[in-house]
Amino acid sequence: MAATCAAAGCDRRDDSAPRVLVIGAAPRLADPNIRPLASGEAVLLANLAQGLVRFDARGQIEPGLAERWNVSDDGLSYIFRLGQAEWPNGRKITAQQVARLLKRATAKTSGNGLRDTLGAVDEIVAMTDRVLEIRLSAPRPNLLQLLAQPELALVREGAGGGPFTLANQPAEDGALVLRRSVAGPDGDDDRREEVRLSGAAARDAVRRFAADEADLVLGGTFADLPYARAVKLKRRTLQFDPVAGLFGLVVVRKTGPLEDPEVRHLLSQAIDREALIGALEVPGLVPRATVLEGGLEGIADVPQPAFLATPLAERRQALVAAADRLFGKLERPLLRIALPEGPGADQLLARLAADWAVIGIRVERTPTGMPSDLRLVDRVAPSSSPAWFVRHFRCGESALCDAAIDELLDAARAAPVAAQRAALLADAARRIDELQPFLPIAAPVRWSLVSPRIEGFAGNRFGRHTLTALGDRLNRERAE
Repeated sequence: MAATCAAAGCDRRDDSAPRVLVIGAAPRLADPNIRPLASGEAVLLANLAQGLVRFDARGQIEPGLAERWNVSDDGLSYIFRLGQAEWPNGRKITAQQVARLLKRATAKTSGNGLRDTLGAVDEIVAMTDRVLEIRLSAPRPNLLQLLAQPELALVREGAGGGPFTLANQPAEDGALVLRRSVAGPDGDDDRREEVRLSGAAARDAVRRFAADEADLVLGGTFADLPYARAVKLKRRTLQFDPVAGLFGLVVVRKTGPLEDPEVRHLLSQAIDREALIGALEVPGLVPRATVLEGGLEGIADVPQPAFLATPLAERRQALVAAADRLFGKLERPLLRIALPEGPGADQLLARLAADWAVIGIRVERTPTGMPSDLRLVDRVAPSSSPAWFVRHFRCGESALCDAAIDELLDAARAAPVAAQRAALLADAARRIDELQPFLPIAAPVRWSLVSPRIEGFAGNRFGRHTLTALGDRLNRERAE
């Protein structure tokens, strides 16, 4: 039997390994430079193909392929020293290889989701086999946050450099088996850490967790949150990430009823954000009517429009009067909105339909094959930079744009002084809010289901979760 198993490449299974489900399609090792990553792909990449640095459980930067790094006093040079890392085939990972992979990610032809955020990267140079330098045209204090994202995980010939490796065979239930060796304390023998990773539809993932068939569920959004609310869960099982980002409706057509900026402002003011957030019951989630939020790099606070301080019931009469002035006796428009599937998205559509019905606006979900007037944006910011928020609305990216905003963004990208850059980005954000190509609602919602047996899990502002060190308590419990 042993000889047969060896010949077939069998792997011994660890029944105490944490069972992790990611909402969505089955995880696979995708090329991040081809297209944006699905949720399961991002989780797998971050754990099989780390970058120079990676996130710990709390979203803090820790060494990845680079064991240490130095930043020049002017912030224009980051020098990384690689550890003694290997590809799964046993070959050494070199700085030359890493430089080529990063250049591919930042090339103009790259489909990497973070390519545009790396516009300040001037050169990527391998100085020796183990030393790499990234040179910038202007300081970027958030560069390490970007380098830790799974979009900048390093994949070569279909393989990555850890921290986990992929077992030759899946588990009996089809889950991917991820393994790594962890050095013991005080020079003790290495111990093996193992995780089983699968994908599942949201409803099925919640059901399996409630039935104790999974220890951790990742990748939840507002659209599928009602599934988690519908089952009885232990206290503190449902956990939310305090993420920053964009959650709202973006105008996708230059012509039509939304061509008039007054109509766009009217629609934004008519949304009952308080009611929507109250229905979601997400701790710390607050209404937002601006493209930026507070706490970003160089921007401590973002004043919200005055109308948010007035309950919707008290401002509806003025909204109806504004709609009568704008539309007169004309038939009020029907707006089509592109939304994801899921009960949370159904609730959002119903909320918008009720709010906008007061001013005579009808809405429907975009039928298959039909153009939309508005599309939901639900994206987590990859760093604390305000530039990521505003660059979504430059010409070429947004259906509605202003060349003056683009000029501010170009000036901010080249600004050598942090305070100057922050001021330019804040000015661009103010103009975007005046143009109103985007109807903000709040920050995105990201949730997980976490068994009390799981250790090392924490919510963080990036919604990224390492699978390292999850199973220590689980291993002890299942061994008893």
